[in-house]
Amino acid sequence: MGRAVTVATCALNQWALDFEGNLERIFRSIDIAKSKGARYRLGPELEICGYGCSDHYYESDTLLHSFQVLQKLLESPATQDIICDVGMPILHRNVRYNCRVIFLNKRILLIRPKISLANAGNYRELRWFTPWSKARHVEEYFLPRIIQEVTGQESVPFGDAVLATEDACLGAEICEELWAPNSPHIEMGLDGVEIFTNSSGSHHVLRKARARVDLVNSATAKNGGIYILANQKGCDGDRLYYDGCAMISMNGETIAQGSQFSLDDVEVLVATLDLEDVQSYRAEISSRNLAASKVNPYPRVKVNFSLLCPDDVAVPTCMPIQWRHHSPEEEISLGPACWLWDYLRRSKQAGFLLPLSGGVDSSATACIVYSMCHQVCLAVKNGNADVLADACRIVNDETYIPKDPREFCNRVFTTCYMASENSSQDTCNRAKLLAEQIGSYHINLNIDAAVKAVVGIFSMVTGRTPRFSVYGGSSRESLALQNVQARIRMVLAYLFAQLTLWARGMPGGLLVLGSANVDESLRGYLTKYDCSSADINPIGGISKTDLKNFIHYCIENFQLTALRSIMSAPPTAELEPLVDGQVAQTDESDMGMTYAELSIYGKLRKIAKAGPYSMFCKLINMWKEICTPREVASKVKHFFRMYSVNRHKMTTLTPSYHAENYSPDDNRFDLRPFLYNTSWSWQFRCIDKEVNAL
Repeated sequence: MGRAVTVATCALNQWALDFEGNLERIFRSIDIAKSKGARYRLGPELEICGYGCSDHYYESDTLLHSFQVLQKLLESPATQDIICDVGMPILHRNVRYNCRVIFLNKRILLIRPKISLANAGNYRELRWFTPWSKARHVEEYFLPRIIQEVTGQESVPFGDAVLATEDACLGAEICEELWAPNSPHIEMGLDGVEIFTNSSGSHHVLRKARARVDLVNSATAKNGGIYILANQKGCDGDRLYYDGCAMISMNGETIAQGSQFSLDDVEVLVATLDLEDVQSYRAEISSRNLAASKVNPYPRVKVNFSLLCPDDVAVPTCMPIQWRHHSPEEEISLGPACWLWDYLRRSKQAGFLLPLSGGVDSSATACIVYSMCHQVCLAVKNGNADVLADACRIVNDETYIPKDPREFCNRVFTTCYMASENSSQDTCNRAKLLAEQIGSYHINLNIDAAVKAVVGIFSMVTGRTPRFSVYGGSSRESLALQNVQARIRMVLAYLFAQLTLWARGMPGGLLVLGSANVDESLRGYLTKYDCSSADINPIGGISKTDLKNFIHYCIENFQLTALRSIMSAPPTAELEPLVDGQVAQTDESDMGMTYAELSIYGKLRKIAKAGPYSMFCKLINMWKEICTPREVASKVKHFFRMYSVNRHKMTTLTPSYHAENYSPDDNRFDLRPFLYNTSWSWQFRCIDKEVNAL
């Protein structure tokens, strides 16, 4: 005899503090789950208020409005006859917790607070919440009056407990608890819990999805059981993109896989599984059964409700599938593109403007916007009414239907090549050709008049005229002249972003896109308040190496042949005078290090937590075939000098899509001083001592 249960999980594109929109998306997910026969529905972490509320969690309004949304959910006929598991903040005995509220037929069954809080990298949950530290302990939570009036309950169980329905036992985990070394599913599984749930707010990082999938599958591989994971998706108002990947796993194998990147605001996965398969799997794991006989039991909340399907013997159950992972190049093409779309539609702007230099970084940014246009056209073709409505509003045409990515790109994307006397014709041609191939509205302009005017003011006031070093000027003069060009481009970018559509007789304004990569930001190889200063930057968390691989991907997948000449050209800022009409300045020569070296420095500094001395010790082994210890010492010292001299630039870094774990983003992810003793005298002396010994 089978025991088939049908369960649903979802990925929702929630938006911080958008209570109305969040409620509507929750209702849609419940409707879809019920229409597919599910008896249990799981949603993402803190889905009612949106995960990224940050310091708004301190406000009583956030708690109040969350309960108002919960009230709407409880009293709606849409939530009847299905166990609903939603996330929201709750104040219990004047302590704020990140909670799951599990309810059925206008009755709250259990409020389960989060036990392990995420507090590393981009996460700051301990700033706003307190972890529940009372294992297997349940207290009485007194409901606010607006909830009592709906449920008829004065108080409900609050704490670390599991649900016992008529035919199955369910236990909840919340996001970080899956990643913890002592995950609750271990003890819950030993105590007979058959269905584990995890509501997550897990954001995208390149190459991270595989680790998440492996953790879910391994959770049930050793212990048996069904694991259901829900996740936030999209940009909810910050630098992060939550990448969905809702999934259902059983006995170590993936049963259902949700998309990692899509423009669907609501995605629901439903699977029918046989609980007998869990019992059979566990029956022959003797080590598990021995441990289970000694386990400390969880409090059980009895639920007079069956998860079983009617005629469950005849119901077909779902079979294992092979998880399909995206390549890093596909992730770059899709993740930042979806993030840009969310930012564009939610900011209610009319498109983007990008200073397109004809180099790898700005070209990669243009390709991401083009990929976004592809995603929009594909979503509309597949019947996504939300995307169509947003596209019509953005282009200010109610009858518009985006079908051709190049045509849509022309409506929402403006590129601008800003030439100077130091620009080569080659980069101008490359930018123009790429703009033609992606379909952007392209502008060519020359900034020399503005540069001369600004330098002329300085000369009039001081009586001195700065010169480039090739004309006999000092390095200070040359750098100042380069910075003037770079900063004027930023001013012009914002001017054209505000007025280009006005000049074309169209409504709205444009968001300015930045295009500094993560390696240049780390080294500080950018002018403060130049074109790296923008509204948002889709490549600010991506390395030069990954961007080059992404360019190759675009050549093959989007047939953008203009990118071939861009890839073959040496990276250059084109801020110094040409020599015989050719570029003499190159990025790697200016930086005194290669982009490949920069990626290594970045990973050692942030991920390996290495200071100057530790980095030197690691690199003398990593580079022993190519560098002497003295050369390694010189490279490490040069990196740390440049990094520390330029760290102040990170305080004004344009908000960037977070994609790499060695990002130097000063806002939340990489907290460091911005005024250093740049001589690093003690640290460098330790390096010198080792060099002399070697």
